[in-house]
Amino acid sequence: MTSPARVEETRKNEAESLNIRHRILNVAPINSMPYIGPPLPHSYVPSSPRVEDPEAIVKVGPAMVYCPLTTSKKWDHIVSASKTGVSLTGTAAMGQVGPVIGRVDIGENENSYFFRVSLPGVARDQNSFSCDMEPDGNVKIKGVTTTGESIVCKNSQVFRMQSRNLCPPGHFSITFQLPGPVNNLQFSGAFGADGILEGTVPKR
Repeated sequence: MTSPARVEETRKNEAESLNIRHRILNVAPINSMPYIGPPLPHSYVPSSPRVEDPEAIVKVGPAMVYCPLTTSKKWDHIVSASKTGVSLTGTAAMGQVGPVIGRVDIGENENSYFFRVSLPGVARDQNSFSCDMEPDGNVKIKGVTTTGESIVCKNSQVFRMQSRNLCPPGHFSITFQLPGPVNNLQFSGAFGADGILEGTVPKR
């Protein structure tokens, strides 16, 4: 016959083993590569984790957010949440083979900000291209790409393209944020024949 003290000790040991098995571990997230491939049939929205200690937030490098389907309002929220990011829509976001639309370099000196944007195959027509800047340093570029089509008409001849490695045709927009507020009325830009848009704007 088992003594009451022995029974109590056995229960205590079982409770401790259950606590060990059910203990929640604090594990750092694993770094991963952005998704590259065909659009998924659904979108994944992770739940926001509770942060007990602001110091516990892990700072990560550049990242890519994959949004297969979203509304204009949700897209604006995503863009405003990432003040140092670059957002691409339309042709610029398709990620097909060929020169990439929307690569951005940003520089600064004591008085001004400078940026370069890669826009290969983009029409320089004033009716289809625009670059707008807001006082907070938000830059929005809209345009149309003219390359990558399956049929090309040149000099009264029709060509069916056997390879399509240039930028896909269509409308696009690029949005990015300069590091600080600017005097947007003094913005000056030039869109060169090399497909590079350069802009300079004084700091405010």
